[in-house]
Amino acid sequence: MATFITRLPHDGRGIRLAVKDLIDVAGVPTTAGSRAVAQTATPAESDAPCLAGARAAGAAIVGKVNLHELAFGASGVNEWSGTPVNPLDPGLVPGGSSSGSAVAVADGEADIAYGSDTGGSIRIPSAFCGITGLKTTHGRIPLDGVWPLAPSLDTVGPMARNIAGVATGMALLEPGFAIDAAAAARVGRIRLAGYAVDPGIDAAVDAALQASGIEVTEVELPGWLKARDMCGVILDAEAVQSNRVLLTDPDRRALIGGNVMARLAAAEAVTASAVAQARAAQLEWRNAMAAALRSADVLALPTVPFYPPPLAHATGPHYTAFTNPVNFAGFPALALPVRSRDWLPASLQLIGPPNSEALLLATGTVMESTAGYRPGF
Repeated sequence: MATFITRLPHDGRGIRLAVKDLIDVAGVPTTAGSRAVAQTATPAESDAPCLAGARAAGAAIVGKVNLHELAFGASGVNEWSGTPVNPLDPGLVPGGSSSGSAVAVADGEADIAYGSDTGGSIRIPSAFCGITGLKTTHGRIPLDGVWPLAPSLDTVGPMARNIAGVATGMALLEPGFAIDAAAAARVGRIRLAGYAVDPGIDAAVDAALQASGIEVTEVELPGWLKARDMCGVILDAEAVQSNRVLLTDPDRRALIGGNVMARLAAAEAVTASAVAQARAAQLEWRNAMAAALRSADVLALPTVPFYPPPLAHATGPHYTAFTNPVNFAGFPALALPVRSRDWLPASLQLIGPPNSEALLLATGTVMESTAGYRPGF
C-alpha cells in the first residue's frame, strides 16, 4: 500500500487532493493506518465536514493516504500498511504521522494533501520530504469525522509543494480564506539552550531569515522543553482514551503494530494527577508564547533539529521536540523548506498567534522567494 491505502478514480480535472486516512471520505472505509481499525471498518456514510469546501470547488480526491498507525508516531513507519518512500532518499524515514500526505505531494501524485497535526504530524513529514505544511490554529478547522488521537491538540491542515499550494489548500478547508495580511515586520529567532541542532540546519534557518530582509531579533522563550514534556503527558492520556475501543478488546489490541502498541501501553500508565499538572502548565505556556509574540510578529526556529534519519534508526529520535510545544499552546505554525549546505533541504518553522495563518503564509512567501527549496529541482 505504501503511499495510498485507497486510490480513488478521477478524471484528471481539478485540483488533485490526497486525504489522510483518518479523515472520513464518503463511501470509503477509514482505517487510521491500522489493521485493528481496518478489520471492522465500513464505508463512511458521509464526508468529514472539513472536505465540504473541496467538494464544492470540484477538487478531485485521488485517494486516502497512509500514515503512522493511529497517527501515534512521527517516523511514518507503518508495520501493517507499509512505509511511504521518502522521495528525497528511499533509505530515510518519510516522517509522520502524515507520511502518505507528504510523499503524495512530493512525488507529484497530488497537488495538495490534508494531514493532521497533534504534535508535529504535518510539519515533520513536510520537513523530511522537502515540502510545505501548515499546522492550523486548534479549533479553526472542524474535527468531526476525523479519527481522534488527542482531541485537545488535534488539528487538520494543508500540505503542498509551495506556499501557493498551501494557501489553496486553506481556501478549500475554509472557503473564503486568502492571504490578506502583510508579511511580518519582525521575526523572533528562538534558540533552545541545551538542545543540539544539526549545524547545517541552524545555518540554513539563519541564512533564510537573513535573506528575507525582514528584521530578526533574538527572543527568549524559557520553558520550551518543559512544554514538550507536558504536551506529551496530555497527548498520551488522550490517545489512550481515543483508542479505548481497541485497547479493551484483546483480539483488536493484538492487531496493533508493535511500536504503536508499546507507546499505548506506556501511555496507559499516565495518572490523572500528571494530566492535571500538565493542564495547569498549559495555560502558563500559552501565556508565555503569547508574550514572546508581543516582541515579534512571528517566531522562528527549525522544524526538526536533525535531517531525516535512516529507516534502520527510525525509533529513538525525539522528532517532536521543536513542534509539540506549538500544539500545547494551540497556535498555528508553518513548515517551509529552505536551501541547506547539505544535499537535503532544511525546514524553517514559523509560529504565529492564534488565527494568524494568513500572516504566516505572507511571511513564508517572502522567505520562499529568497531562500526557498523547490522539490524535484
